[in-house]
Amino acid sequence: MSETATFAAGCFWGVEHIFNKHFLKDGIITRVGYMGGQLENPSYKQVKTGTTDHAEVCEIKFDPSKVSYETLVEFFYSMHDPTTLNFQGPDVGTQYRSVIFYHSPEQKSIAEKVTQEVLEKHYKKEGIATQIVPAQQYYDGEEYHQFYLEKNPEGYACPTHYLRW
Repeated sequence: MSETATFAAGCFWGVEHIFNKHFLKDGIITRVGYMGGQLENPSYKQVKTGTTDHAEVCEIKFDPSKVSYETLVEFFYSMHDPTTLNFQGPDVGTQYRSVIFYHSPEQKSIAEKVTQEVLEKHYKKEGIATQIVPAQQYYDGEEYHQFYLEKNPEGYACPTHYLRW
């Protein structure tokens, strides 16, 4: 059985790279793309302007018997700064916002629970800016963006994507 999780945490290259680095052994399958905007079938060139309302996302197909959605949400929070609104490190704009796009009421409930736990444990002073919203139409990113950092190890490494705890 396969489920889908969709996260936005800044540059999608880094998000995909870090999830794969930690969960590939659990059989996850990732794709990067765009979600949350109004324009149908947006291109990277359009999304990077910040005018389409899309976020750069990593879509993850996973087997919940191997890795739980709760584990993925906890990991999502550990890999970026969820306290910032519309930016991660040098990447600025709504396309780089922190978002959990949930695909079911159960995912929404888990995301809200984990967010509250992370807030209490790590960000009580700063607060969390991460949005928790229903998944919308996912648009696949261009092929050259898929596994970008694996194909281009010297590429822009999205320096804010590291484990915070």
